[in-house]
Amino acid sequence: MYLGLDGTGVPVRPTEVAGRRGKQPDGSAKTREVKLATTWTAEGRDAEGRPCRDPGSVSYNAAVESAASRDTDPKPAAFPQRAHREAQRRGFVTAARQVVLGDGAPWIWNLADEQFPDAIQIVDIYHAKQHLCDVAKAIHGAGTALAHQWAQDRKAELDAGRLRDLVAALRTHADTPEASRCIQYIVGNRHRMRYPRFRARGLCVSSGVVEAGCKQIGARLKRAGMRWTVAGANAILALRCCILSGRFEDFWERRAAKAA
Repeated sequence: MYLGLDGTGVPVRPTEVAGRRGKQPDGSAKTREVKLATTWTAEGRDAEGRPCRDPGSVSYNAAVESAASRDTDPKPAAFPQRAHREAQRRGFVTAARQVVLGDGAPWIWNLADEQFPDAIQIVDIYHAKQHLCDVAKAIHGAGTALAHQWAQDRKAELDAGRLRDLVAALRTHADTPEASRCIQYIVGNRHRMRYPRFRARGLCVSSGVVEAGCKQIGARLKRAGMRWTVAGANAILALRCCILSGRFEDFWERRAAKAA
């Protein structure tokens, strides 16, 4: 069973970002991050023998919540608790093989280490390749044949598990900030990038399912002119996730039973 973790920013009202640091030129923030936990199985195989998502197996759980906890906190932050509840509900915590997929963000692996210590951790291969494309553009210029060929060579090394060769090629351009950051990214996640080994075990190495979930969230919460309160966004997220997970009727049945 797979657990995909990711985040996507949604526009919020100014009162919800007062005093928060962000990506605006003046250092302020205009968005809050929705964190998403997506669970699915992939027992099926496509025509080439690669694992593919089992139809109807995907569930979503998301909220504007923090994933950060201090060592002195008596319990995990809100989102790790949410992810663990979803994992328990879906049976992830008792699955024979547990895999956590993410884009490499430190909060994802911190959460996985604390909540799912037995899970295999895998960096989404397409995110890793996007980093290589960004380096190629920085070194050789966007849209050039040289950038394209350099990126293709580095992707081939990544696919083949030749991480030492990949890092060596990057180090020849270590004076380029993008290359320097990519080296740190690969070295820090090298045990999560053993793609030939993962594929040999029949495991998914891409997080397309959770990426699709982020797009579904964006389609509802990032429309023109929208500015959310955190409470309002979380209310809509709960309903959106119920619909996407096929749990909408159950959602209302439980509430009707409580109200009776």
